Amino acid sequence: AGTLNARQSTSSRRKIPWTAYLFILPHLIFFGLFVLWPLINGIIISLQQYDYLRPAQNKFVGLDNYTALFVPGSLTFNEFWDSLKNTAIIVLISVPPLVVIPLLLAVLLNAKIPGRNIFRAVYFAPWVLSVSVVGLLWWWIFQSGGLVNTYLRDLDVVAPRWLSSLPWAWVSILVATVWWTIGFNMIILLAALQDIPDQLYEAASLDGATRMQTFWRITLPMLRPVLLFVVTITIIASFNLFGQPFIMTNGGPPQANGTLATTPVMYRIYVQGFVRPLQGSAAAMSFVVAAIMILFSYLNFKVFRQREND
Repeated sequence: AGTLNARQSTSSRRKIPWTAYLFILPHLIFFGLFVLWPLINGIIISLQQYDYLRPAQNKFVGLDNYTALFVPGSLTFNEFWDSLKNTAIIVLISVPPLVVIPLLLAVLLNAKIPGRNIFRAVYFAPWVLSVSVVGLLWWWIFQSGGLVNTYLRDLDVVAPRWLSSLPWAWVSILVATVWWTIGFNMIILLAALQDIPDQLYEAASLDGATRMQTFWRITLPMLRPVLLFVVTITIIASFNLFGQPFIMTNGGPPQANGTLATTPVMYRIYVQGFVRPLQGSAAAMSFVVAAIMILFSYLNFKVFRQREND
């Protein structure tokens, strides 16, 4: 009897839970088709001189597409790193307002005031628009005969060339991006604020803490994990900037070195892969950018965790 029970327990441990695998199979198929295979195919393309219009001329070049990105003086080097510089600019100027403004709005709309749900919907509404709608809308607002310049001329103010001069082209892209995306970050932070126990604020009030002290000593520390998430996804979203400069400024204005001033790296990859077309070089650029984004995300998590441990 003891031997029989041991065999039954061994067979039960070896039994494969096929039901669980069947449930995850549909997702696994979609993951393989739309994530895993494109990733593998992208690596293969990055190792070739690849042209989808003339597949017979494709040839294996190894790491040449990658090394061209790190050889100073080449056209690919100059364009790629200049576009990375432009991407760094948009990350630096967009991440602070895309974190601070939604945080302030979330704190204000977390208060028990009449009509707060209407304001929440108003601030979140732009997020449901597509990037093409947002880009065309703000292109019309900022063009030479657009809404902003019309009002400035009525006030006898000299209107700048918003979309064709620096730094106004970056300002235009920043305004469009902040207007479009603050609602998403606001909703995330608002949900996190509502999870903070009211007892903490009541205890702080009894101890005589001011609203500012409560914000710095209770609200921000309790929001730290969510702020880490918001900062990370905002950095990734800023790295992926494409639609706004593509529609609003067409990557311009031109610079003295022959590159375009508001061409982010995703726009450069698009031009390299679909306009020229040099898909192998574009794929190599994509994987280098992916590695940079992973590194930034890792450093961001590490810095926040270190502060939390301190």
